[in-house]
Amino acid sequence: MKFSTREDIDLPIDQVFAQVSDLDQFERAALRRGVKIRRLDDSTQPKVGMAWEMDFVMRGKERHLDAQLTGFDAPNGMTFEGKSGGMTHHLMVDLTPLSKKRTRLQIELDLKPRTLPARLLIQSFKLAKQSLNKKFKQRIASFARDVEKAAAR
Repeated sequence: MKFSTREDIDLPIDQVFAQVSDLDQFERAALRRGVKIRRLDDSTQPKVGMAWEMDFVMRGKERHLDAQLTGFDAPNGMTFEGKSGGMTHHLMVDLTPLSKKRTRLQIELDLKPRTLPARLLIQSFKLAKQSLNKKFKQRIASFARDVEKAAAR
């Protein structure tokens, strides 16, 4: 199951990439949402091989996710791979300069079930695909506006 969206941000690609690649900010945001997150490496700067373990509640059930940064191409984008139960996750963050002061942020999340329980979970997602897609797009749009606001400060 795939989710994808894109947002145009009124900032140069380098500034957008600096915000997108600030992984510490995403760790703090996850903690605020109740995710138990643990970094498995001691890197201070983003690089391929960074890894995390996360525990969170989704649909009333405790879940575990192992994630790793698998691609890092400054200032063009990053890719992450993850495993959770019987599912694999692939997240791609792609930045494209539209002009000197405008950048397109494109994000794709691909969830692939590997077991029967994971297939059932994905099936329930498919039933709610429209609302899940809307939430996904709203969160990315909100992040894009936050990036612009942070640059204005």
